[in-house]
Amino acid sequence: MKEFPAIGTERGSMGGVTMGPRIAVILPCYNEAEAIVQTVEDFRRALPQADIYVFDNNSSDTSRELAAAAGAIVRRVTQQGKGHVVRRMFADIDADIYVMADGDATYEAQAAPAMVGAMLADNLDMVVGCRKSQEEAAYRRGHRLGNAVLTGLLKQLFGRSFTDILSGYRVFSRRFVKSFPVLSAGFEIETEISVHALELAMPVAEVTTAYAARPEGSASKLSTYRDGWRILRTIITLYRIERPVLFFGAFAAILALAGLILAEPLIVTYIQTGLVPRFPTAILVTGLMILATLSGMCGLILDTVVRGRREVRRLAYLAFRAPSDHAMRP
Repeated sequence: MKEFPAIGTERGSMGGVTMGPRIAVILPCYNEAEAIVQTVEDFRRALPQADIYVFDNNSSDTSRELAAAAGAIVRRVTQQGKGHVVRRMFADIDADIYVMADGDATYEAQAAPAMVGAMLADNLDMVVGCRKSQEEAAYRRGHRLGNAVLTGLLKQLFGRSFTDILSGYRVFSRRFVKSFPVLSAGFEIETEISVHALELAMPVAEVTTAYAARPEGSASKLSTYRDGWRILRTIITLYRIERPVLFFGAFAAILALAGLILAEPLIVTYIQTGLVPRFPTAILVTGLMILATLSGMCGLILDTVVRGRREVRRLAYLAFRAPSDHAMRP
């Protein structure tokens, strides 16, 4: 079995003693009064050296008070939606390693040290906790199917993917967090995170983790159909942004093919008689070919823009040190 480097608990350094990385556990929370205390306590036991933050998203129950009483540092985000919460967490928290999970006590906190160790051992920028559960109540059939479909679609469109793109259990390096421009507002944030890692070819890994049912009285905030549609729309939007040549090229090919099919009888008639009797069809064919050309040119122009944006993101990413550099600092 592969051994990971030990995660130190020292905050300072004296003489030759090295200081370990600063670890922050960041937990989005919305009406999780039944689960937030257990979540905070589980991560406190798993990572006693970490600072635990709970970002409350307008909870109407006692989640904030319970999280604070459990020893977490509580922050409030007024803009509703998980994407807005993640944007604030990434912007406000200063750490070397970020452990993100949900506040519903479903993710295996005991797996966090191994995930952090994997990041430090191989200088990774993201470690994804792939959910595995035998409990139907923990991972509903509709969610399993939707996750499989969306994961497969992402792989088809971008050429690579993760086993579980919708997992909310992830460990990030500082250079990932501080170079990631969060644009999503809701549960599609995990998809945006996955695409960001794929597009910059970041070193990533996956660790299989247990996934438990919610505590009694706690309800899922994820809507299978509404949020599934939002995630699908996000994948298509990101594909249009990150792969403009292929996206607009597909439309150009369809328009050009339709134009050629409509033009075929016109061309045959012209060869036989030297006449073009159906002017409306000829005008339609001309319009289709013009649109096909414009669509193809848009793809080429936008591809140049995207390449420049990707280079800027890569340079922003390289401005920060690798995870193991923080672990080894004097």
